[in-house]
Amino acid sequence: MIPSLPAPVKAAFDAFPEPARDTLLKARTLIFQTAASNPAVGPLTETLKWGEPAYLTEETKSGSTIRMGWKPAKPDHGALFFNCKTTLVNTMHDIYPDIFTYQGTRAVLFRLDQPLPNDALAHGIEMALTYHRNKR
Repeated sequence: MIPSLPAPVKAAFDAFPEPARDTLLKARTLIFQTAASNPAVGPLTETLKWGEPAYLTEETKSGSTIRMGWKPAKPDHGALFFNCKTTLVNTMHDIYPDIFTYQGTRAVLFRLDQPLPNDALAHGIEMALTYHRNKR
């Protein structure tokens, strides 16, 4: 089950332009579905970090924070942001070199005018939500 949006997070989604909002809401659903498919992840905390929707594994501490957003500098793209001190973006680049656009070790960008690459994105989400657990 996908939880309803907390009011501050809903306001952040509402501030995105419509194409970005629609795609990022689909990515949000994918984050919750991916978390639910792995019992080690546990419940997610949905909050804001730097004014953008963020997803944390506060209870289990199994993963690294995922933040999502849209930036005017790349208006045709939505993004998932990861902790730049992790290997997540580099790993995704190695596995999916042609599916996403990458920004250093910080972000995975996907086009808003194309279907969300669900399988590849879910794999990256799974890696993030289990990052600390898998390092142990």
